[in-house]
Amino acid sequence: MIHTPTTEAQACAVVASVIATKTPLSIQGGGTRSLIGRPIQVVSTLSSAGLSGITLYEPAEMVIGARAGTPLKLIEQTLAERGQMLPFEPMDHRALLGTIGEPTIGAVAAGNISGPRRVTAGAARDSLIGIRMINGRGEAIKSGGRVMKNVTGLDLVKLVAGSQGTLGFLTEVTFRVLPRPERVVTLSWPGLADEAAVALLCAALGSPFEPGAAAHLPAGIGGEGARTLLRLENFSASIDYRAAELARLLKPHGRPELIEEAASEALWREVRDASFFAGSNEAVWRLSLAPTKGPKATASIARAVSGARWYHDWGGGLVWLAVPAAGDAGAAAIRAALRPLRGHATLVRAPDAVRAAVAVFEPLAEPLMRLTAGIKKSFDPEGIFEPGKMYAGI
Repeated sequence: MIHTPTTEAQACAVVASVIATKTPLSIQGGGTRSLIGRPIQVVSTLSSAGLSGITLYEPAEMVIGARAGTPLKLIEQTLAERGQMLPFEPMDHRALLGTIGEPTIGAVAAGNISGPRRVTAGAARDSLIGIRMINGRGEAIKSGGRVMKNVTGLDLVKLVAGSQGTLGFLTEVTFRVLPRPERVVTLSWPGLADEAAVALLCAALGSPFEPGAAAHLPAGIGGEGARTLLRLENFSASIDYRAAELARLLKPHGRPELIEEAASEALWREVRDASFFAGSNEAVWRLSLAPTKGPKATASIARAVSGARWYHDWGGGLVWLAVPAAGDAGAAAIRAALRPLRGHATLVRAPDAVRAAVAVFEPLAEPLMRLTAGIKKSFDPEGIFEPGKMYAGI
């Protein structure tokens, strides 16, 4: 059964009815990320599809609010018409997961979905300044507002962002936005090994020349040869100056190629959406760790898992990793490699049997697991929202 309320009051009534029958709920926006997380057994779905539309847009204040089921495409088109954009460049999971439907703005908040610009502009949760949601008691609650100073006391906005729908049903979200850049170009250095490439990315991000995104594609990822990428955004005169200064600063790594406008945008969409792994039968992981430790982690994983391939985003702080989906999809080897490096791994794509057998999200230490269970209990006493999606039993 799919419940599709068209008002917040109707959503409250749906939640109240399933509490009475103790019927667990799956939360759905556009359905494009339905394969993320542990498989759960539910008979009812609460959809935000009926809660659509922009409720607030003040270009001068650089803030936009919309109901949770509003297509992300509509938000981006509306902002583009006024020369603005979401700062964090949200990923589109459809190619990677092989799903259909339309990404929604509520799912962006619930999943804390962020793309390449996250390394400089922050994650989705950093731009999320207000929410309305239904908790596990069937109550409508609000946190935050139109400006950051409206967030006082316990900041539920940041807590809910990234909770994957396990704490409640979002009905409305408000984001801070930024001006769109006049021009976007990419500097591409060919042929660098991972360690040298990450050193280049770190040097560039630590410079005053403000690259907006930084990634490294090893040989075989989107092309025969390796490419190390820096994206520059802003006014054209600023880009010309910064590109020249970065080329001078990074001269020991060779001379970069300049990739302009459409080709640059297409390349970063592939980086953002992990399109290099689309259509394959591999399991796909996201590894988060200190940028300089990425090459060491991938080298260790490659020795333990045959056929592993990867690329680096966020200046090296995010590694997208594809491995054979057999057995535990490399879970034991991947987490063993990351443990001494203080990194963590999330399984983004794998068959249901694998996602049911291994920890999809990074296993928590016992004190953190108790805290997580307590937070879940306080928001959702009967455990009706996405039970077990992130952690078994929670």
